Amino acid sequence: MYRRTGLQLIRMAMPPARRGQANSTQQQQQTPPPPPPPLRPRANALTDEIIRVDHAGELGADRIYAGQMAILGNGPMGKTIEHMWEQEKGHRKQFEQLIQQHRVRPTIMAPIWNVAAFALGAGTALLGEKAAMACTVAVETVIVEHYNDQLRQIMESPNPDKELLATITKFRDEEQEHHDTGIDCGAEQAPFYKAITEVIKFGCKTAIAISKKI
Repeated sequence: MYRRTGLQLIRMAMPPARRGQANSTQQQQQTPPPPPPPLRPRANALTDEIIRVDHAGELGADRIYAGQMAILGNGPMGKTIEHMWEQEKGHRKQFEQLIQQHRVRPTIMAPIWNVAAFALGAGTALLGEKAAMACTVAVETVIVEHYNDQLRQIMESPNPDKELLATITKFRDEEQEHHDTGIDCGAEQAPFYKAITEVIKFGCKTAIAISKKI
């Protein structure tokens, strides 16, 4: 005949469900947390600039569509804007991951772009659906041209980053889709279409130039 230890007596006194909980707790305590994803080598100058400026651009696009949704979200254009916004959220999330993985410093202008982009989206939406689509066409025109320039730079570099190349190609195609949607939804019929789009294009190009450097 053997003596039961204190731990055995406690286990026998516990109901089966409690025993299972105790075993589960012990297993959880014994299982180490998964390691964080490894950091990549620090980005070269070109990759550093591309990730920083594209992160800023996708932040701005996200906030523009947020502003449009705040004004037009419950109207006939709501579903269309929401679809484009969801894609922009995905773009922003991807570049936020690349910022961390490549240890790239985000632009210090991000808080300003955040507020300015929301104001741009909401402001043009207040002028009507067609003006909002004119804003979309102007912004996406600049972004598509910007992405095409970056694709050429990456392909001409000594060691092209294939993952970054694929990411930008995919996002460029989606931005072109947004541009075409804006045209299909009557952007060119907006009052002062030419003036609105030229002013917005100039603002976007200026933001890009600044975000590349600081």
